[in-house]
Amino acid sequence: MKESRIYDLESAPQDSKPLLQKSIKAFGSIPNLHGVMAESPQALAAYQDLHQYFLDTSFNAEEMTVVWQSINVEHNCHYCVPAHSAIAKAMKVADEVNEALRNKTPLPTEKLEVLRDTTLAIVRERGVISDEISERFYAVGYNRQNLLEIIVGVAQKVMSNYINHLADTPVDPQFAAFVR
Repeated sequence: MKESRIYDLESAPQDSKPLLQKSIKAFGSIPNLHGVMAESPQALAAYQDLHQYFLDTSFNAEEMTVVWQSINVEHNCHYCVPAHSAIAKAMKVADEVNEALRNKTPLPTEKLEVLRDTTLAIVRERGVISDEISERFYAVGYNRQNLLEIIVGVAQKVMSNYINHLADTPVDPQFAAFVR
């Protein structure tokens, strides 16, 4: 799939055009990831829906960033790590949080650290987490709803990370400052 095409409003399959309009409305342009996903209207629609569902979770901007970036870094996604660095900045998440996620260094609070550890356990163990992990998760104030909401973030990031690996999606100019 390395020969993937990045579609725009003119070249996209007919069923993807309204979805790309939705991307423009949400982001001001068509992110390259969405242009790649437009090859399959079902993939783009599913991704957009998952993105909105994750935004609608009980997590705040900092916690969403922890879930997203923990997965992006774990999957070594060349596109999503810089994209979500830009998104974190736009969401007013402290740079120290994003940098700790990118560099795999300690986060500023135990609660965020436990969220990262739980997210990574879910990803690495395919949803089978130890009693110790779940007990720590609940002990810092998270609940069963939050645990299920991590899965929404995992589903979204699996889609984007894997598609970016397959397509070698070029990083958009607005994210380029966050590439390392």
